[in-house]
Amino acid sequence: MTDLLLSLGSNQQARSLLRTLGLPIALPATLRRARGPISESELADKKVLFVGQGEAPLATMSAGALARAGADCYLEDFELFRERFRGPCEAYGRGPHALALLNESTKLDAVVVDMSSASTVDDLRVLYASLRAPVARLRSSGRVVVLAASADEGDEARRAAQHAVDGFVRSLAKELGRNGSTANLLRVERDSEPRAGAVLTWLLSERSAFVTGQCSSVDLVASPLETLEPRGRTLEGKCALVTGAARGIGAATARALSRDGARVVCVDREDDGALSALAREIDGRAVAIDIAAPKAGDALCALFADRPLDVLVHNAGITRDKTLARMSDAQWDDVLAVNLRAIIDTTRALERSLRDGGRVIALSSVAGIAGNTGQCAYAASKAGVIGWTRALSAKLASRGITVNAVAPGLIETKMTEAMPVAIREAARRLSALAQGGRPEDVAEAVAFFASPLSQGLTGRTLRVCGGALVGA
Repeated sequence: MTDLLLSLGSNQQARSLLRTLGLPIALPATLRRARGPISESELADKKVLFVGQGEAPLATMSAGALARAGADCYLEDFELFRERFRGPCEAYGRGPHALALLNESTKLDAVVVDMSSASTVDDLRVLYASLRAPVARLRSSGRVVVLAASADEGDEARRAAQHAVDGFVRSLAKELGRNGSTANLLRVERDSEPRAGAVLTWLLSERSAFVTGQCSSVDLVASPLETLEPRGRTLEGKCALVTGAARGIGAATARALSRDGARVVCVDREDDGALSALAREIDGRAVAIDIAAPKAGDALCALFADRPLDVLVHNAGITRDKTLARMSDAQWDDVLAVNLRAIIDTTRALERSLRDGGRVIALSSVAGIAGNTGQCAYAASKAGVIGWTRALSAKLASRGITVNAVAPGLIETKMTEAMPVAIREAARRLSALAQGGRPEDVAEAVAFFASPLSQGLTGRTLRVCGGALVGA
């Protein structure tokens, strides 16, 4: 499906012409997206500026994460942070640099701002003062990540300051979207710094191209794994199950998990050729099971009688869009059965097959957060997934198993092709990045949640929506 404005936006002559004519048409920027498996050098040769407020408690964590991922670190206040960056950077042959020594015409790939010690209104001025000039130097598809602490600790002034950062980041994301750049907030709960570096790296990488204006929180809820730094591919030797795998987001997810080393069991209601073709392509296994059928959970469990399950991805879902007054009993029952009840029932059955340290990821939707006309059933089911995710994450945390949800916005699939043109076009433009996402954007988020690198994230819902202007 062709997005005309996105196609025009990829043509520099067309962009220049529209600017010259002064036409009120915002051309979306072509997003840079990663290729290949998740690697240890996700930020290779990226120029990343670090700015800290006050004591900047997360400077050392940031230095280690950036250097390990191959970034070139630049410091706005070189004298203040030089010693905290020198060790980690020089360990990887990349000493920190003073921003003042960088040619003013040189573009930055990313900016990291540590606001975790902000405790007064005056402290917030660092956001304005430190980012005003650097954001103008961001290259297309650049990144801004603001680090913060828990917003639920300390006195009222500190809580106000930490909450204020959230509104700032969401607004900045909307300003940066026209350049294809993103802004996200990463909260690092007390003592969880060792788990935060991998999440920071992912948010700065090209794998998060369609994630913007979001807040993620790293914590110690899930029991620790032996190591957060996998050797080789992140899912090497793991076994994954993906429902609704035949097409669209499900197929992209199966490919991403396989790319990162997993053996993937591809499940769909029936195999019309697409499911088996995908399984052959990724050297996986095709299984035709209706997950909403009675005893579907037992049938899935039988697949793992001889080998534990490491990653469970609930992607299967249906829509039966009707306004409430026109919706039939069957339409309501079908949507809730596939989109919610099947997730609860099959996961309950598969819990005994899940290896300790495993991963459960479910597909929610922006509709489950914001609601949508004609989608009472669909939105109810997807909101239910978010509540289920929070509850199950607490239940399985002691086994080191994390449970998270991914909430896509408008993703360019066969399903969105069937939308009325006006609605589809509005959904594309009413977002910070002014375009729809690709199935691969959702798959990258699932692949990260599936990896050991995401141990600090559980019970969370990540929107992959390009900064959609609706919802939270």
